[in-house]
Formats: sequence, structure tokens, C-alpha cells
Amino acid sequence: MIKLLAVDDEKGITDSLKAFFGQRGFTVETANSGTEALANISKCSPHIVFLDIILKDKSGLEVLEGIKSFDKRIKVIVLSVLEDKETIDKAMSLGADDYVTKPFRLDYLEEVVIKKVQVLLHGKENE
Repeated sequence: MIKLLAVDDEKGITDSLKAFFGQRGFTVETANSGTEALANISKCSPHIVFLDIILKDKSGLEVLEGIKSFDKRIKVIVLSVLEDKETIDKAMSLGADDYVTKPFRLDYLEEVVIKKVQVLLHGKENE
């Protein structure tokens, strides 16, 4: 079973992601701070993480570094209101697998997740 972790300081966003992906058969954990996210990474070992950049206690970029140092295979999809090239480039250089700006469409995220899941299961991008 594919496990997701949704990390955002806005509980409404993590609740929406949990409900949407949970209804589609994914196991979804949530975290509303960077500290909680890093604790959940080691506890639940998710396959995919939705990660906000702006968190109350840590930068999402710090959390991204922590995730990738724990396990480089975890796919990280950044979800952020920040659209500046510097932040996007930094996230990608730290190992983000995708960068989606808010507001986002849940159906679009589902497409992204399905592609990432295929990579996890089959080891290559499907065209």
C-alpha cells in the first residue's frame, strides 16, 4: 500500500489531502509542523510527501533536507504559495521531485502522485 505524508501548517489543507487520497485507497498521515513531519518520516516511512515551504517551526526546505537524508527514495512534492525562481531552484536542488504552487487542484495532484507511484513500483518514468 502506498503511504503519503501531507505536511502543511494549515490543518484544512492536510485534512483535505488526507480525505481526498484516503478515499482513493492511499494511507495518509498528516503533520502540521516541520518537527512533526520529521518525526513522522522515521515512524511511518512514507513513499510520497506533500510538503509546504512555509511552516511555523522550520522551513520546508530544512524538512526537505531531513527527508532526503533519511531516505533519498522518498518522493517529495512541494506545495507552496512561493513562486520565486530562487525558492523553486533551491527546492529542486535539495531533491524535490515536483513543485506545485497553491492554490492547487486535487485532481492534478492525483495525476502527479500516480506518476510518482509508477516510478516507485516500476523504477522508470512512463511517457
